[in-house]
Amino acid sequence: MASRRAAIGLIALGFSAFVSSALVPTSAALAQASNYPNKPIRFVVGYPPGGATDILARLIGQRLSEKLGQQFIIENKPGAGNNIGTESVVNAEPDGYTVLLVNPANYINATLYSKLSFNFVRDIAPVAAFHRTANVMTVNKDITAKTVPEFIAYVKANPGKVNMASSGNGTSVHLSGEMFMMMTGAKMQHVPYRGAALAITDMTGGQVQVIFDNMPSIIQHIRSGNLRALAVTTTEKSPLLPDVPTVAESVPGYEASALFGMGAPKKTPPEIIAKLNAAVNEVLQEPAIKAKLIDLGGEPLVGPPDAFGKMIVAETEKWEKVVKAANLKVD
Repeated sequence: MASRRAAIGLIALGFSAFVSSALVPTSAALAQASNYPNKPIRFVVGYPPGGATDILARLIGQRLSEKLGQQFIIENKPGAGNNIGTESVVNAEPDGYTVLLVNPANYINATLYSKLSFNFVRDIAPVAAFHRTANVMTVNKDITAKTVPEFIAYVKANPGKVNMASSGNGTSVHLSGEMFMMMTGAKMQHVPYRGAALAITDMTGGQVQVIFDNMPSIIQHIRSGNLRALAVTTTEKSPLLPDVPTVAESVPGYEASALFGMGAPKKTPPEIIAKLNAAVNEVLQEPAIKAKLIDLGGEPLVGPPDAFGKMIVAETEKWEKVVKAANLKVD
């Protein structure tokens, strides 16, 4: 009987030790989160300084630095269509001190590149969405069409004569146009440029006729009258171009917004992710930040990490269909 009681005691002791050991990581993570951040945080951007993505990271990063008491250092790591910067975060220590500016290239590249060393949906933990921005379907003065249906009819009546510019192969600007062609049957010649500025120069010069460009880089040319907006690519009208309809009004189901946010290495403690998410959401609700995000093309998106995770999956699946339909591939 005594031996039986001793055995039960050992089992109980072992179970208690198991429970204690199981709780250690959570306790450690809570302690780590309570002391987080205690040093600067690297905020990786997969593009050179000065572009819209970099501007967004610096806008959010500055306010997070002030709110959390540690500097968010913007680290520009351009190359391989945003993949170099993304890979550096995937392989970083998952301690909350390296985060990524998530952008449309991340969703597109998952299918576009056949030899990635990472799986974005699997290997990046969503932290928080920032906002969605519209692209603008814009034509030059040589195009007489004033509406999307008129433009579709014009393209079909002039096969091989309409050139569609983009800021580069595989960009959201390019894929927005590919989606339009896929859903309407209006086939155009794709002309990729190294950046939107060169594309817009040739748009105004008449060498190319249409572009589905990002709102921040195209809107001044629309407002000046040099180019004409036919539609925005989001499902809702843009407050920056309130009189411009959506593509979806003429092409049901069309949606090609650019979703931005913050991600972290996949094993980053959830307590740290929750702390970052709360700070980002507070920043997004500040009137000055909200106004600047609207100027960049979209309303802020406030929500938990899992909501952003669902958006990432949906965006990746959407662009996978377009990349495959257009038979695009980069090795």
